[in-house]
Amino acid sequence: MKADKCEKSGNKYTPGPIGIFDSGYGGLTILDGIRRALPEYDYLYLGDNARAPYGTRSFDIVFDFTRQAVEELFSRGCHLVILACNTASAKALRSIQQQVLPTLYPERRVLGVIRPTVEKVGEISRSGHLGLLATPGTVRSHSYMLEIAKLHPDMQLTETECPMWVPLIETGEAMGPGADYFVKKYIDRTMAADPQIDTLLLGCTHYPILLPKIKAYAPEGVKVLAQGDIVGRSLADYLRRHPEMEAKCTKGGVTSYFTTENADIFNRLASLFTGDDVAASRITLS
Repeated sequence: MKADKCEKSGNKYTPGPIGIFDSGYGGLTILDGIRRALPEYDYLYLGDNARAPYGTRSFDIVFDFTRQAVEELFSRGCHLVILACNTASAKALRSIQQQVLPTLYPERRVLGVIRPTVEKVGEISRSGHLGLLATPGTVRSHSYMLEIAKLHPDMQLTETECPMWVPLIETGEAMGPGADYFVKKYIDRTMAADPQIDTLLLGCTHYPILLPKIKAYAPEGVKVLAQGDIVGRSLADYLRRHPEMEAKCTKGGVTSYFTTENADIFNRLASLFTGDDVAASRITLS
């Protein structure tokens, strides 16, 4: 593992961008929500697209890959990194926070997307019955169920694996008629398991791309909760509560993109998520 070689000037660390990491493209929806809440900051987005998806990989492999990405972002000046990936948040965040940061990077921070989402549902659900639509890896980790049990012990969660949604999105078929079948299938399965569900959580950062279809097939009165704006507001609150970390984040309104995949491929697919032209640089993680 890399040691913390952050430059210091006296007792002050040189400020840097906020790091945003995802195994692929979905984290761009989180970046979008964060930039809406905090447009003045600089951001460095890293997608490990060459090794995606993470959802079917073991806890050990996801931890190794996520640690490599976090350390890469640290080496590029980030003091604060957001794991804009539900699988990385589920399988690697706690180990990084408890095992890596205290010994190697005590002045750095890594945050995830699951806890802010779970905190929010307490304000939204009236029935106390929730549905989670997520990748197989996130569902099988039961990370949402564990967080809900801690923060909202009276709530009930129904978890549904949606293995076809990410491939549909990344092949550009999210708006095509073929997506309707699989969107309806997984929502119907969730609601059949618990008809009292009044809130659906999108437990994958890709899924907001399917939001129009998800809302169309969700029963009337059922709310659909995407993560981008939630994480953005949560990060804004975090920086207000931690001025020592906020001071380490540069403010220029600039976003840089890195990928472990071919940059041209990344740029083309990333535009589906951002709606803008993206110019990424390719790097290698190890």
